[in-house]
Amino acid sequence: MHSIKTASAAALVLAGLLAFTAAKAEESNIAIVNGIPISQARLEYVVKAQVAQGQKDDEALRKNVKDALIMREILSQEAIKKGLDSNPEYLTQMEMAKQEFLIRAYFDDFIKENPITDDEMKAEYERVKTEQLANSPGKEFKARHVLIKNEKQAKAALAEINKAKGKNFAAVAKKRSEDSGSKDDGGALDWSDGTNFVKEFGDVLPTLKKGEYTRQLVKTQYGYHVIMMDDVRDVQFPAFEDVKERLYQQMLTQKRDGAIAKLREGAKIE
Repeated sequence: MHSIKTASAAALVLAGLLAFTAAKAEESNIAIVNGIPISQARLEYVVKAQVAQGQKDDEALRKNVKDALIMREILSQEAIKKGLDSNPEYLTQMEMAKQEFLIRAYFDDFIKENPITDDEMKAEYERVKTEQLANSPGKEFKARHVLIKNEKQAKAALAEINKAKGKNFAAVAKKRSEDSGSKDDGGALDWSDGTNFVKEFGDVLPTLKKGEYTRQLVKTQYGYHVIMMDDVRDVQFPAFEDVKERLYQQMLTQKRDGAIAKLREGAKIE
C-alpha cells in the first residue's frame, strides 16, 4: 500500500508539472493559428518597433499588432500550402533578408563592443578644430551680392548702386539679382571664410571692409557680381555640443569601415 501511495503521489506531482508547463506554454503565445503558435516575444518585438516610431504602448496598439500578426500567419500558411516557399526567387530573397539581419546584428554588437567615449570625441574635436583653424584665413565674412549673367545689365545694376552710394544694395539685389538662393533676402549670404566660394569671389572678400562694396564687377563662371561686405569677424568654430552627434557618427563610420577592411583582408576569397 505504501508503494502505491508513493507512486500515486509521484504521478500527481508529474501531472502538476505537465499542467504548469502547458500553462506556461499557453501564456507565452498570443494565439494559435491552425495549430501554429504566435509567440508573445514576436508581439513584443513589433510593439517595441512601433513605440520607437512614436506609437503609444497601450491596449489598442497591442490589439492591432496581435490582429496583424494573426493575419500575417494566415497568409503565410496559405503561401506555404501553394508551395511558394520553395520558389527559387523566394529562397534567394530569404537568404538575402537573413544576411541583412545578421549584418545588422553584427554591427549592433560591434557598437556595443567598441564604444566611442566623450573623451575620444573631445580629443578628435580638438584635433579637427586645431587643423581647420590652422588652415583658415582667420576671418569670416558676412557678405551679400548681386549676380547678373549679362555684363551690360550688371554694369547698369552697379551704376544704380553707385548712385545711392550702396544704400540701395539689398533693394537692387531683390530686383535684379539672378541668384535665386539669395535674391529674396537682398543678396545676403551665410557667414563664410571664403573658401567655399569660387576663387574669384573668395579672393575679393578679404579686401573689403565692413560696409564697402566692389566698385568693379567681379567676373566668375556664374556671371558678374557686385559684392558688399556686411560684417567681418574672427573665425567661429562650432561648440563641441553642437557637433557632438555628427562627430560621433563620423568616428563610428571610421571604426566600422576599418573593421570591414580588416575582415576583408583576412577573408579567403577564391
